[in-house]
Amino acid sequence: MSERPRAVVVVTGSELVRGERTDRNGPFLAAEALSHGLEPARITIVGDAPAELEAVLREGLAADACLVSGGLGPTHDDRTVELLARAAGLELVVDEALEQEIESISRAVAERLRRPYGDFASGVTKQATRPAPAVSVGLAGTAPGLVFRAPTGCVVVVLPGPPSELRRLWPNALASEPMRELLERTRPPGRRVLRLFGVSESAVARALEEAGGDGAGVEATICAREFEIHVDLVVERGAEERANVLEAALAERLERWLFARDERGVAELVLSLAGENGLRLATAASCTGGMVAARLTDVTGSSASFVGGIVAYADEVKSSELGVPEELIAQHGAVSAEVAAAMAAGARERLGADVAVAVTGVAGPGGATPEKPVGRVHLHAAGPDGSLARMLDLPGERGQVRVRATVTALHLLRALLTGSRDQAA
Repeated sequence: MSERPRAVVVVTGSELVRGERTDRNGPFLAAEALSHGLEPARITIVGDAPAELEAVLREGLAADACLVSGGLGPTHDDRTVELLARAAGLELVVDEALEQEIESISRAVAERLRRPYGDFASGVTKQATRPAPAVSVGLAGTAPGLVFRAPTGCVVVVLPGPPSELRRLWPNALASEPMRELLERTRPPGRRVLRLFGVSESAVARALEEAGGDGAGVEATICAREFEIHVDLVVERGAEERANVLEAALAERLERWLFARDERGVAELVLSLAGENGLRLATAASCTGGMVAARLTDVTGSSASFVGGIVAYADEVKSSELGVPEELIAQHGAVSAEVAAAMAAGARERLGADVAVAVTGVAGPGGATPEKPVGRVHLHAAGPDGSLARMLDLPGERGQVRVRATVTALHLLRALLTGSRDQAA
């Protein structure tokens, strides 16, 4: 049982509860809490209804840390500060210095929009209102981040809902006095990671059991993420040797599927391999659109190796832009190993790349035939020293098929660049 201080994450917003948006703050705050030595007990997503929100906040105040996102705006449904104060039994006060800071920003906005400042005044006062012991850790727009210690002893951090704003203010919250005092009691756990492709969760679970299982200060989690399996080992103080033995045993049993033992994703690994070998990369895609290229260009510095991609959705575009012979399409169909190979060759030639990967398939829900069902995907990676091809019959709906094909295409590139014939090939 962990003795780390407990942290509860509360993510507010009715749009999240209704499913209109996906929560990105909860996982971020929980991961950050763990990395700083706190034990993330739970993530709660709650709407803006006062009774629901107050109840969740009151429950969060029983933890050592309550990390809250959202509800700091100027509108009527931004109730986080008010309800936190009520739940904690604290007086609300208007912070005059904070009010002046927010007013300055709001006046500039009013002038830019050619609106009277009076339209903003009540919102400014609302956003400058805080629980009496709270301190501001900075503004994101006009929304302040707040930190205070509740009468229960809980350290409360309240940050804006937009993920970029929350992440910008989070370091300031960590540097605040209440958080520093709390973190002095913690020791961040160790962490080991194994990233696998081409193996099932059940096979990894069996390997973990054969390796002795977790426990004795090592907590293992197995998670399927976008067609990969991620194994994380969280290591308590004094359990390092046990973690070393378990990690080595898992790596030995799962070696043929193991592609990383750090946090780098497959796109970053592919770009690193290409850079190390002085190779230029390109993509050609049909059913996945530009998703493979997007994954590569999400990585900072990708321009050093990635030259571009061609989305050839229609057959005529495959011919005109990638040079795929029309008779090849007529003979084998656009979803075929032969066309995938021709697309990869065309991307290398037309874009001046050393290595290219091509994807063509039936993402669904329409377009299938008895011979080529929904989920049928052909991939081909080609380079100066050879090529690798793969045919997939992927389960799932359209979005899942496209994501899984994208991830597999990146792993096919990785296998080609490493000269391996692993489960990506």
